[in-house]
Amino acid sequence: MPAENTQPKYRQIAEYLRRGILDGTFPAGQPLPSEEALAKQFGVTRPTVRQGLTELRASGLVEVIMGRGTFARSPHSRPSVTRPRGVRRAKDGSYAEADGIQWTEAEEPIATRTDAPLALADLLRIPPGEPMFTYDALQTGEPGRLRQLHRTYVPFSILVGTKYEEEPPPPAPDLYTALTDLGHELHFTEYLRPRMPLPDQAQALRLPEGVPVLTILRVTLNEHDKPLALEEFQLPGDDLELAYPL
Repeated sequence: MPAENTQPKYRQIAEYLRRGILDGTFPAGQPLPSEEALAKQFGVTRPTVRQGLTELRASGLVEVIMGRGTFARSPHSRPSVTRPRGVRRAKDGSYAEADGIQWTEAEEPIATRTDAPLALADLLRIPPGEPMFTYDALQTGEPGRLRQLHRTYVPFSILVGTKYEEEPPPPAPDLYTALTDLGHELHFTEYLRPRMPLPDQAQALRLPEGVPVLTILRVTLNEHDKPLALEEFQLPGDDLELAYPL
């Protein structure tokens, strides 16, 4: 005789749905059984069902769409967007992202002065607190379907003795051309990690509850491996994959 399940009912519901999502019983993108059906199946009230669904939302396995219901999200399903990563240089000397997406900025980026925090100073190999030019942009692509947050940092020390001592350099990707014009040969290194978004980031990227962001730090280096600039990309992590050539 199987042992009695002593877990709280809401966790039994969450585990039942979790197994069904992972084994394909509830395919990604398809609605889950209604709250009423689950309440009847488990002999509980609808608030208890909602408590179980809250656990799954926090783990990113379900999405609630107002007026339509609760839908499964499978971690094994292929995402709808694949973005090649990298920077390409055109014949005219300009630079562009390898994904070929035309990004539109919600507002024109304006250079502000910030001081380098310890983590970024380490990547840029500059003293913590060194002043930097910083640009922030909320960008949309493919008629607003794609969104990303893009921040660019350029240390003041990189610009000593250049015309950009008197005026801020342009934001990326025009920044790459500006650095090339100063005599640098550029290459890039990216660092990628997932994390949960801050509230303002979740709002700007329109992320459902439980969806992480992919944080990409791109360091621009010259031919001597000296870091010249750093960019920070925040990308939705629910229906996206990144492709890197090796």
